[in-house]
Amino acid sequence: QVQLVESGGGLVQAGDSLRLSCIVSGGTFSDYAVGWFRQPPGQEREFVATIAARGAYTLYGNDLKGRFYISRDDTKHTLSLQMHSLRPEDTAVYYCAAGSGPATANRGAYAYWGQGTQVTVSS
Repeated sequence: QVQLVESGGGLVQAGDSLRLSCIVSGGTFSDYAVGWFRQPPGQEREFVATIAARGAYTLYGNDLKGRFYISRDDTKHTLSLQMHSLRPEDTAVYYCAAGSGPATANRGAYAYWGQGTQVTVSS
């Protein structure tokens, strides 16, 4: 059973930075593509960033590269998302996800999901 648990969310002000973490248990973490998605209030879940197995490559959602940085530590089975220059429109529930296929922006590629962590950015 693969389980993902996010942490690090909270209430911050516009311009602040925040770091999200996701610990993955079960399975072979280094074999998984792992990524972050977010769901703003009243909107669909959208792609944020993903990193391929063993860190082979990364992908970022529109306009996020340069503000957000995804990383993984295979020794600690941990996925991280460092977010800078946060904006009110970044307010959302952030989910981490894992899948055994290629890293992609497609939600359907990820079989395992965390429960989410709330990030709220005030103006």
